[in-house]
Amino acid sequence: MLNVQEQAWMQEVVGKITTKMAWVSEKSKNKIPYTTIEGTHDNRIVDNPTGTDTDGICWWTNGFWGGMMWLMHHETGDEKYREIAEFSEIELDRCFEDYYGLHHDVGFMWLPTSVANYRVTKSPESRKRALHAANLLAGRFNLAGGFIRAWNDLEGCDTRGWAIIDCMFNIPLLYWASEETGDPRFKQIAMKHADTAMTAFVRPDGSVNHIVEFDPFNGGVVKTYGGQGYEEGSSWTRGQTWALYGFMMSYIHTGKEEYLQTAKRVANYFIANIPADGVIPVDFRQPKEPKREDDTAAAIAACGLIEIAKVVGEYEKPLYLDAAIKLLRALDARSDWTENSDCILQYGSGAYHAASHHHAIIYGDYYFMEAIFKLKGNDLYLW
Repeated sequence: MLNVQEQAWMQEVVGKITTKMAWVSEKSKNKIPYTTIEGTHDNRIVDNPTGTDTDGICWWTNGFWGGMMWLMHHETGDEKYREIAEFSEIELDRCFEDYYGLHHDVGFMWLPTSVANYRVTKSPESRKRALHAANLLAGRFNLAGGFIRAWNDLEGCDTRGWAIIDCMFNIPLLYWASEETGDPRFKQIAMKHADTAMTAFVRPDGSVNHIVEFDPFNGGVVKTYGGQGYEEGSSWTRGQTWALYGFMMSYIHTGKEEYLQTAKRVANYFIANIPADGVIPVDFRQPKEPKREDDTAAAIAACGLIEIAKVVGEYEKPLYLDAAIKLLRALDARSDWTENSDCILQYGSGAYHAASHHHAIIYGDYYFMEAIFKLKGNDLYLW
């Protein structure tokens, strides 16, 4: 799959990941981090103990630290990583108790924690948590529009008809629930959402809308929004990756050829827009200045591109694999492998119009690690 030079580079990065995670895991073993503050992981457990604010325990990224620990457990066999991962999983029980802080992102929260745990250990408690989350996600399905509702009520916005491309990463929780229980309802909901996303979110050129508003009572598209991208009609790069890898996830679980072709269409658009230096902007259609970048989009894209490379023919394979390696090499060169930062990637951006840019975001590290372990052929597939 890789040539000799690429193999040597990949093994070097695996070593750097293993070294860094060995001490970071100990330092942050009683935390659920999202970013870093002066190089040190923050802690979403204590930032808001009531769990009613999105900055607290119900924050949508709170499964990724546990996911990183499961990747390391799979890679090294060290039981300390399992114990740290289970700490996150147990802390997330407070989200079920709170309820109001939960929305469409329960897949991001419980796939890398409870589903991962159940796949590895067959823990009955983890299975119960994951099925609970799957039922919450299924309950957000809008029958008239054929979509899973995004978010809850937002002040000043009627979001009853809103769906977002990010949810392509949440619906694998529903695929898992059907595979685990034999009940087809979860898979049916997931596929209906994916079918809707193919037509309502993915444009003919392979670029992607972030937010689509549907009529929640009668169905049909009402409006699209730029969301976390530059503007309506632009091309938010992380949204591209939610589609690129997300449709591959649906293909992996269903074998539906249209999902693979959609993933390839989005991937081809993404590859065509990768800058020469491999550094991904926040939005492919943003102005040249100010220069805003998002390494998290590059890491997620690399994962999806590697998955596509696994299933296409030998003639197509280099297109996707070479692009993934280019992105990962650029990320490696920009990463902090020292003890100056608890995170690896340093140039994440939550949204184009966010107040700050170019900071560590935990899912950047998760997807970078997942992609590198995919190249090694030793990844623990959590989706």
